[in-house]
Amino acid sequence: MQVLFLSPAYPPEMIEYTRGLAEVGARVLGVGDTPAHALPEKVRPYLSDYLQVPSIMNEGDLIARVKQWLGGRHIDRVEAQWEILVLTAARLREQLGVAGMSYNTVLGFRDKQLMKERVERAGLRVPHAFRASTEKDVIDAAHLIGFPVIIKPIAGAGSADTYRIQNDEELRSVLPALRHVPEVSVEEFVDGEEFTFDTVCIDGEPVYMNVAQYLPRPLIARTNEWISPVIVTVSDLNQPKIRAGIELGKGVLKALGMGTGFTHMEWYYKPNGEVVFGEIGCRPGGAHLVDQMNYTSDIDLFREWARAVCHKRFAAPTRRLYNAAIIFKRAQGEGTIRAIHGLDAYKQRFGQWICTEQLLPVGAHRRNWKQTLVSDGFLIVRHPRWEDALHMANIAATDIQMFASR
Repeated sequence: MQVLFLSPAYPPEMIEYTRGLAEVGARVLGVGDTPAHALPEKVRPYLSDYLQVPSIMNEGDLIARVKQWLGGRHIDRVEAQWEILVLTAARLREQLGVAGMSYNTVLGFRDKQLMKERVERAGLRVPHAFRASTEKDVIDAAHLIGFPVIIKPIAGAGSADTYRIQNDEELRSVLPALRHVPEVSVEEFVDGEEFTFDTVCIDGEPVYMNVAQYLPRPLIARTNEWISPVIVTVSDLNQPKIRAGIELGKGVLKALGMGTGFTHMEWYYKPNGEVVFGEIGCRPGGAHLVDQMNYTSDIDLFREWARAVCHKRFAAPTRRLYNAAIIFKRAQGEGTIRAIHGLDAYKQRFGQWICTEQLLPVGAHRRNWKQTLVSDGFLIVRHPRWEDALHMANIAATDIQMFASR
């Protein structure tokens, strides 16, 4: 089994998917714009061959170089786990005659407006939305839907360039910040709890499922620096509201023609009990969500994803043993991390339930919290009881404090 894998070393979690492919017996042919000599030592043993291209984002140039490099070598799979490369992978499949999801199918997972149209045609509840490419389009769409509205890039990821707009004044104030975005979706704001629905699928059928809750909703966390965002996986998927979200998610997978691989969906549970689709990608969730799922079930989903892709099998148990919570920390102040308070006491109190702690050390420079959810580091904790996992997460959010200064 020869697998062409795009960007095997960046973002850093791609190394784990490369490992997974190699561990299930694949020969991994990596393509990236990192020079071969600069590839991390950790990824090198898992690569059978590697092509450096000038820019991983230049689709036409990349495809031409890959075809020349392969020189007629047979490829069984073309994969990408980074959101911005899933369409390039699909285009390569079609160019090389490789089995897998088509460009048109993958476009339904990437273009947010097309995605909603296809899901809505299947009779599933989606936010009312319009595509907009000019400021006038945005204003007209907002007035048609009615405030509050959400504005987000058609081909975005996460909460980048996403705004909740309450009125005309706010709308006009954010329009200049969106001028670099070619096309946006203007959509109804759905008030409710926000969850994920994550799967590993084989031919569209989920063989592993996960639900996690955002606390608070990402849009709130992304606009308030003082918040320590928390995401908690749910061990009990048989709760009525969780079951409703899962059924919605399965319908979405069918409507969009999912094939084999990871999916990451977001959905809302409204106070009246209605479940509403948010958006979905045919790739894993970021910000260490796969790590959380691994800690939830004590399995290796990097390897099981690879087994599904290469051999159409999933060998790990699907039991859910824990509720796993990740807590992202943001330092107070700017510049260099000078002190971390409360961490030692937290470890003493909850040590047996801590899976990993990866806070930036004293002396490290702060990250830009607006550009990365991971911010200045994170902890992952887990517990069989939801209430206890949530309690530990809330204490980490409030009692562990990081301070920075110039």
